[in-house]
Amino acid sequence: METVIDGIRIRYQSEGEGEDLLILHGWGCKIEVYQNITDLLKTKYRVHILDLPGFGESDEPKTPFGVSDYARFVSSFIRFLGLKRLHLVGHSHGGRIAIFLASHPDKDFTLQKIVLMDSAGIVPKKTVRQKMRTRIYKMGRWILTKKPVAAMYPESLEALRKKFGSADYNAASPLMRESLVKSVNTDLQEDLPKIQNPVLLLWGAKDTATPLSDGKRMEALLPNGGLAVSETGGHYVFLDDFPFVSRVLSSFFDLEEH
Repeated sequence: METVIDGIRIRYQSEGEGEDLLILHGWGCKIEVYQNITDLLKTKYRVHILDLPGFGESDEPKTPFGVSDYARFVSSFIRFLGLKRLHLVGHSHGGRIAIFLASHPDKDFTLQKIVLMDSAGIVPKKTVRQKMRTRIYKMGRWILTKKPVAAMYPESLEALRKKFGSADYNAASPLMRESLVKSVNTDLQEDLPKIQNPVLLLWGAKDTATPLSDGKRMEALLPNGGLAVSETGGHYVFLDDFPFVSRVLSSFFDLEEH
C-alpha cells in the first residue's frame, strides 16, 4: 500500500488482527527484511510496517532528517492509521526513533510494550585515532571543495568519501548522507530514564555496529528494561538467530509457543 504523509510518498503494509504493533526498520533496510518478525507477531497483533522516508520504495524527505524529524514523521503515520494504543518494535536506526517517541509522549496515542533490537542511540566516545581520522577527512574535504581544486580534480572528493566514509554513508544520496550524520550524532542516553514502558532489549553478542555494551548501557538506564542476548547473533539478530528471537518475543508478547 502507498500513501502520502507530510508531503512524502511512502509504502507500508498492515497484516493480522488484534492490538496494533508498529515495526520501525534499521538504516538502509525495507519492509521485506522484517517479514519473519511480521509473520510471528501477526498471529496475535495487527502489525504495521513502513519504508521510512529515504528507504525501500518510499521517497526521500525534502530536507535532511534527524532522529526528531523521523519521530515526528512516524507520529504523523500513526495518526494517519488512526492508532490510539500500540506496541513498538525498533531495530537499529528504528530503535533510535522508538526511544525518542517513548521519551517524548504524543497526546494523540499511547505506547505500550517496546522492543529495541540491536538499537542505535548511544554515541560512543571517539578514540584519538578516530578524532584524527575525522580531522583529516574534514581538512581534505575543505581543500577539495575549493573551486580551482574541484575543477582540476573532480573525482577526488568522491574518492575521499569512499576512503573515509562508512558503507552506509557511501551508499547514501547526498541528502541521506546528511540525514545519517544528523542521526548518528544524536545521543539519546538522557532520554532513556524517561521511558516508563516495559522495554525488551534484544541483542546479538557479535554485533559490531551497535555493540552489546550499548545494550547493557541501555538496560542500566531504562527503569523497566530487560536485556536478552543471542550468543550467535550479530547486528541483525532476528535474521542470524531467529529461533532465539522467536522464543523471547513469544514470551514478551504472550504469544502461543513457537
